[in-house]
Amino acid sequence: MSNTVRLNEDYPKIEISKGLLSRAEKLIPATTQTLAKGPGQHVRGIAPHYLERGSGAHVWDVDGNEYIDYTMGVGPLSLGYCYPSVDQAIREQLESGITFSLMHPLEVEVAELISSIIPNAEAVRYSKTGCDVTTAAIRLARAFTGKNKVLCCGYHGWHDWYIAVTDRNKGIPQEVTDLTYTFAYNDIDSVLNSIDDDTAAIILEPVVFEEPRDNFLHKLREICTEKGIVLIFDEMWTGFRMALGGAQEYFGIKADLATFSKAVANGMPLSILTGRADIMQLLEKDVFFFTTFGGEALSLAAAKATIEEMQQKDVISALHNKGSILKDGIKSMIQEIGIDFVGITGYPFKTVITFDAKAGNPLIMKSYMQQEFLKRGILWSGFHNMSYSHSDEDISYTLKAYSEVLVMLKKAIETDNLENSLLGTPIEPVFRRVGNFNIKPKN
Repeated sequence: MSNTVRLNEDYPKIEISKGLLSRAEKLIPATTQTLAKGPGQHVRGIAPHYLERGSGAHVWDVDGNEYIDYTMGVGPLSLGYCYPSVDQAIREQLESGITFSLMHPLEVEVAELISSIIPNAEAVRYSKTGCDVTTAAIRLARAFTGKNKVLCCGYHGWHDWYIAVTDRNKGIPQEVTDLTYTFAYNDIDSVLNSIDDDTAAIILEPVVFEEPRDNFLHKLREICTEKGIVLIFDEMWTGFRMALGGAQEYFGIKADLATFSKAVANGMPLSILTGRADIMQLLEKDVFFFTTFGGEALSLAAAKATIEEMQQKDVISALHNKGSILKDGIKSMIQEIGIDFVGITGYPFKTVITFDAKAGNPLIMKSYMQQEFLKRGILWSGFHNMSYSHSDEDISYTLKAYSEVLVMLKKAIETDNLENSLLGTPIEPVFRRVGNFNIKPKN
């Protein structure tokens, strides 16, 4: 799809978006079903609130404004919006039915496909959201080990066992809070200092943006094996992006359990729990994990079509190549402009812009950049979630926009005019604390 986005003379007109938000505020707490999509994560007064349609890597808001999208549904759109082969698979399945009174053949077909791709996927189960399967993995780990405590690193959903370690933990009993602790990524000592004899599981996102150092992931594997702890990889972002088989394939490590969602079904709601047969067999009788919509056929049809497309088109290599062009271009630009308080990190399939707080408030800097990208027809939340549909033209246009916005940001900082240049309400933090504060010392 060719890029038709151009620099606007003014910021997007978003009157219909504002009207819908006003209506939502009367009925929907926080106005949004997904925090990252809500008004708190976008410059209020400038950013649109509601998208109406998408095609490829472009979206249109309810006011008709077009944008190149680098959020891509906060992860799921690995191939792109309205991707033909996936949509066709959904349409064909829709003609036969969605949810049935008995099991559907796709449950078996997709499980076989997953097992052939994901390392150590000796057994497979489905649900709908990422936190469903991370919670199932924690329950399995506790049942298998007979222990209770969990060490975590990263974001793992809204369920009690995890959200207790954040500052949005009201409603969680203290007894639950006392069973989950955090450790620092790439700090093996923080892991060792947090383990005790009641530690059932270590769960982490194998990669967020920072690369593992000093064989960190391999050392985790060794520690878990030695101490009888279940190692769980939360592969919501790395699965079907970093490699077809996720971080386990990429790094050559087998977790005991691994969880997936987002990219596997190109936007349809599906999550997957995989792992060792001896642990997963507890789901037969001992551990209860069942849901009415686990075998919903439209999502399974979408997953099958998505995975087959990834295999046939070598989508993973394309994500790496496209993301590398963007990342390398931005990195070079930062050096050329001499804006040393901005950086870019992450693997090519998902990179993030970082800000040095010594130069100013990172949220204000991020908000200003988002504001100026919106003026240039780019939907931007501080990171680049690459899809197969991002075209060379999209990337070239985005780099041109960066060359303008970074210069503007540098000037605003140097003239102490950043806050005055922000025309709307700045972005809010999602959590004030998510780790490195609830660490259990070794007994």
